[in-house]
Amino acid sequence: MPTSDADILYWWEDFGPGSVYAYGPLTVLREATLAFAQDFDPQPFHLDDAAAQASLFGRLSASGWHTCALTMRMACDAFLLRSSSLGAPGIDELRWLKPVYPGDTLSGRITALAARRMASRPGVGLVHLQWETVNQHAEPVLAMKSHAMFRCREAAAAG
Repeated sequence: MPTSDADILYWWEDFGPGSVYAYGPLTVLREATLAFAQDFDPQPFHLDDAAAQASLFGRLSASGWHTCALTMRMACDAFLLRSSSLGAPGIDELRWLKPVYPGDTLSGRITALAARRMASRPGVGLVHLQWETVNQHAEPVLAMKSHAMFRCREAAAAG
């Protein structure tokens, strides 16, 4: 996390429409899949090999929420922790497109769709983002649209 404005590499101005930011790779670990499921999504097909084999997934699969958390981790490591991020007001759309299994390697990209200044918060810009996470076969596993807030470079320079 940046400790001063000098440590920030990405400001609102850097997220113009069409800007693309890659993240990953990250390999999904069985132990992490089980731990996440135990704590947050304890459905049998996320916790038990026999139950998973009998399910639509055919084998132990990661929770979709785990896939979201892994995607966020990769984005943080790739660029968000070096940005002027102020968080997000929410997710507009989320789709789990394919199961994620232990041993899969995920990566992806975020594309800025639109950006505008926030009228209610001087010095803050809002960016509409498209997230795409794929597995090692380049098969989409997650698609998401969200908005994110970032401090503006010029506001930091003036402040």
